[in-house]
Amino acid sequence: PSCKVPRGRAAGKSATAYSIDVFCLQEVWSHAFDHLDGHVAGGAIINNTQIMTRGVHEISSILENYAAYFRPHLMDNYGLLMLIRKDIEVIEEGEEFVHKYKGYVPEGDAGNHARNIQFVVLKDKNTNLVIGNFHGLWNGKGKTDSEDRLKQSKKIADFISRQRNSLVLCGDFNLLPGTNSIRMIEDAGVENLIKKYHISSTRTSFYAKPEKFADYVFISKGVKVKDFQVLSEEVLDHAPLLIEI
Repeated sequence: PSCKVPRGRAAGKSATAYSIDVFCLQEVWSHAFDHLDGHVAGGAIINNTQIMTRGVHEISSILENYAAYFRPHLMDNYGLLMLIRKDIEVIEEGEEFVHKYKGYVPEGDAGNHARNIQFVVLKDKNTNLVIGNFHGLWNGKGKTDSEDRLKQSKKIADFISRQRNSLVLCGDFNLLPGTNSIRMIEDAGVENLIKKYHISSTRTSFYAKPEKFADYVFISKGVKVKDFQVLSEEVLDHAPLLIEI
């Protein structure tokens, strides 16, 4: 999990003490790519026997008090998943592609697929809240600026600038903090919580490479943060992020 948005709990407790309102997950499968078994994706060989290929079903079955919203960016198999507590009113749910287009199928490495922002608009007491879930472009060349990433950030900034409600945008951006790609997002009028809270790493011990950044949470000016943490639980090579607003 890259971002959780809880309400109404005391800050500073472990994640298990929270009533989580929203889970934002990336790299979730709905079913296997049978025709891609043995092919390369993200620099690794696809082996369906080692992948949670029915993740949308399995995760939503466990979290039965949550409504699941899946927005794939590689065919109908793989993409972004939000789980929202069923007692929260969802006014709108959708997506906006910021790299390539819906239905784009890459040649060669399947990791070079299209990228979208998944978003929901939630009903709050006094105002509505937009939550965006994102997994940024991978190119196999690290997490520095590239022409495609700069174009992607321009489209992300355009998405941010069009929002008229409070916004939380989170996910794995596949970018280092000092890149122009991150700066373009910040310049769209959102605050970077990784920078504000002086976070030194969003990775776990499963990640051996020296670059310890990938995940971010950005908030608009109307969002008041009660707590923000990089949690210590180690499930994969990304650490879960927790925000309370």
